[in-house]
Amino acid sequence: MRHRVAARVPLAEVHAALATADDIARWWTTVTIGDGALGGLLVTRFADPDGVEIGGFDLRVTALEPTRIQWQVVDGPPEWIGTRLTFDLATEVDGAGTSWTVVLFTHTGWREPGDFMSHCSTKWATFLLSLRDLVETGSGRPAPDDVRIGDWH
Repeated sequence: MRHRVAARVPLAEVHAALATADDIARWWTTVTIGDGALGGLLVTRFADPDGVEIGGFDLRVTALEPTRIQWQVVDGPPEWIGTRLTFDLATEVDGAGTSWTVVLFTHTGWREPGDFMSHCSTKWATFLLSLRDLVETGSGRPAPDDVRIGDWH
């Protein structure tokens, strides 16, 4: 899957929001702990509105560069294990001269497409908008207060 979102902030601010557990917890899921350094392990958990855990992922940081952050899933649902989540960052200037940081997100390595992958693709779109909101306004919408898209949350 592939998504693109842009924010009107410097690239370094977007990078920072992707590079530490504390900042990831402000746009993806509030239960995020671990080490965002290269080779580090990030542990994410998702809960329903009542606080009951409904899943999560353990992510190894495999790239931490000024314009790329990548995580490999090492534990979680079988469909996710071995997949890679990549955030490629670039600065673009529009016709009006406004500078944008573009996030090109890919989630690759799925064994086969299916309903769960489709659900995750839609959820990634909402979380990337949460990331954009965080860097532009200071407030994201991490789980469990994220956008509900259906019966799976």
